[in-house]
Amino acid sequence: MRDSRSYRVFTVLNITCLVLVCIVMLYPFVILVAQSFSSAAAINAGKVSLWPVGFNLDTYRAVAGNGEFWRSYGNTVLYTVIGVVIAMALTTTYAYVLSKRHLKGRGVLIGIAVFTMFFNGGIVPNYVLISSLGMKNTMWSVILPPALSVFNLLVMKAFFENLPGELEEAAQIDGLSWFGIFFRIVLPLSKAMLATMILFYSVQYWNDWFSAFLYLDRKDLFPVTLFLRNLIAGASTATTEGAAASGSTADAITANIQSVTMLLIMIPILCVYPFVQRYFVSGVMLGSVKG
Repeated sequence: MRDSRSYRVFTVLNITCLVLVCIVMLYPFVILVAQSFSSAAAINAGKVSLWPVGFNLDTYRAVAGNGEFWRSYGNTVLYTVIGVVIAMALTTTYAYVLSKRHLKGRGVLIGIAVFTMFFNGGIVPNYVLISSLGMKNTMWSVILPPALSVFNLLVMKAFFENLPGELEEAAQIDGLSWFGIFFRIVLPLSKAMLATMILFYSVQYWNDWFSAFLYLDRKDLFPVTLFLRNLIAGASTATTEGAAASGSTADAITANIQSVTMLLIMIPILCVYPFVQRYFVSGVMLGSVKG
């Protein structure tokens, strides 16, 4: 069968819009890469657009030699790994419990979770709570508060509800406990959803700087995103600025350092996406469609 004329027009318009969206999304990234490999003088003169001008690797060497940057980078990796493990443990167990319609008090548990989506204590009460719990200036102040996303919880709950109940009934007949069913039946069947949730939580922890900005005063605990925030705010060190280039304005040097730092921060997430892309689409679709 030949496609109708209206369908062909729709296909052309759809592809055109997607290409334009891709260009708009990629343009800032291309500019960022070009600036990171350009000289500070070229950036200051406004000559850098889509291609590096005055190609140099001095800023990469300067940032690579900055111990504070790599310490912050290591903190971010640590926070992300521990945070994702805790978040996945909380989300999967809570969602599995909520997916059981025969559970007494199920509506109350769902209501408690959904309530937090619409009402928040605010910055000051949260700060007082974290301080009173003794978590201020510890990594737990960054890891624990965002450890359970209600959106992710509801998506995973919908996914668990769509799993065939006959599998659990057969497992119960074979003598498996609820924990055995969860770990040996449910989780192996949820690889796409688990990969999707891991991606969501990884990006959340990797990009989070505000929690550290509120609760951390010690520089040795700063994540790399807070390091970048301070860099953008003009808190870059004189040592790095002097190593990047000499004779250029401070604004141009700072812009060059910012570009390099942002690019180095984005690389891990960009490397992860291609490997989970096939799970991402199927996981979101399975978890968002009910019935």
